[in-house]
Amino acid sequence: MKIDETRSISMQQAYGNVTSRRAEGIPARKRVDEVYISDEAKRLLGVREARETERLQKLETLRQEVASGTYYVEAGKIAEKLLPFLLK
Repeated sequence: MKIDETRSISMQQAYGNVTSRRAEGIPARKRVDEVYISDEAKRLLGVREARETERLQKLETLRQEVASGTYYVEAGKIAEKLLPFLLK
């Protein structure tokens, strides 16, 4: 973009108008931001938190079983899950 004298002057005039308004004490519009969370979103958030709590409890149980040596892995279930990927 090329800036020549005429654009420079018009930009200065536009900027001058804004600063003169501020100097005159004309109040600027106050903007208020609002956030509304619907009941459905709140319900979904509650479900998510409940699932997270259940997940953390399950992980803690698994950690304890692994640490104590009582964790048992069923090889058949692992093979069932891996077989479709291996056949592709």
